Amino acid sequence: MKINTELVHFKEGLDLESGIKLDSFDLMIETYGELNENKSNAVLVCHAFSGNHHAAGIDSEGANLGWWDNIIGPDKAIDTNKYFVVCSNNLGGCSGSTGPTSINPDTGKVYGKNFPIMSVIDWVNSQKLLSDFLEVKKWHLVVGGSLGGMQALQWSISFPDMLCKAGVFAAAANSSTQNIAMNEVSRESIRKDINFFDGDYIEHNTKPKNGLKAARMLGHITYLSEKHMDLKFGRRHQDSDSKLSGTIDYEVENYLQYKGEKFSDSFDANSYILMTKAMDDYDASSKTNGDLEEAMSVISCRMLIIGFDSDWLYPPERGKEIQLAGMKTNVNCTYVNLHGEQGHDSFLFASEKYNEIIKAFIKS
Repeated sequence: MKINTELVHFKEGLDLESGIKLDSFDLMIETYGELNENKSNAVLVCHAFSGNHHAAGIDSEGANLGWWDNIIGPDKAIDTNKYFVVCSNNLGGCSGSTGPTSINPDTGKVYGKNFPIMSVIDWVNSQKLLSDFLEVKKWHLVVGGSLGGMQALQWSISFPDMLCKAGVFAAAANSSTQNIAMNEVSRESIRKDINFFDGDYIEHNTKPKNGLKAARMLGHITYLSEKHMDLKFGRRHQDSDSKLSGTIDYEVENYLQYKGEKFSDSFDANSYILMTKAMDDYDASSKTNGDLEEAMSVISCRMLIIGFDSDWLYPPERGKEIQLAGMKTNVNCTYVNLHGEQGHDSFLFASEKYNEIIKAFIKS
């Protein structure tokens, strides 16, 4: 599989929903496969909250497998022998695109907490500029799961003539009250870290690792189903030789400690706050006074919406809401409720039926 990683600079900048303009910005992107002569085989993959541009294959350092490698690759559901697949790190992220850890050209210092507020619409607009850069006039498919699914939905609303198909997996037209509450607990754990310094931690040459770790541990619980956690860990005690700390008794505690520690080493706290706020604030019907049917009435592409039965973060009925609103305005909209053991994270894992459905949708 041909993989290309590139930092793309946009000197024309971007007008944000907040009213602020980014005078220029960078997007870190990764592409897989090759664009055909008439540029009709392009697939845009939108990442979830903690994802990045590295969606498939082994990264340039030879260490990390892409976050959707189960789905993207030669002969996989999104077949890179046939399609040119593009994934970018969202603006405001911390994997190469312009974000809170970048240098603000106006001050010569890192943006930090002063990086502009981002929205799902801002991300879609930045991806539209990426489309222009790649000279892709119409995407064969725009697809994503969770926050990535929100972006795919917004693509179909914002630029209905620029995509043939949209895949919205394990997502919703807006975040629920419970979603927002969970995210706020995570954000507060970061803010209360002694090393947060009101978001200016980089200036103090530190980072709020403990807060980030706790935030990720809480978030990870919401990504998994109760059944999956029971099967994976049960109430088994952790082997004393592999405990990450002396306070750990159970395997599930050790697992969460490991996940939290790893995440806190690689992710930026201001990006965490920014990304989760964008997820909370997204509402596909925000421009139509809360009327989702009216918002979706402009959609001309075919849509595939997939929910997973064990997902309690964005449960299947949230995807069904999108389908029902689309059907009432004659959107060609298919909904599938799949079995998935892994809860919300089920969209990341391949199954025979999941693969077949995606393949058939792309091909049709």
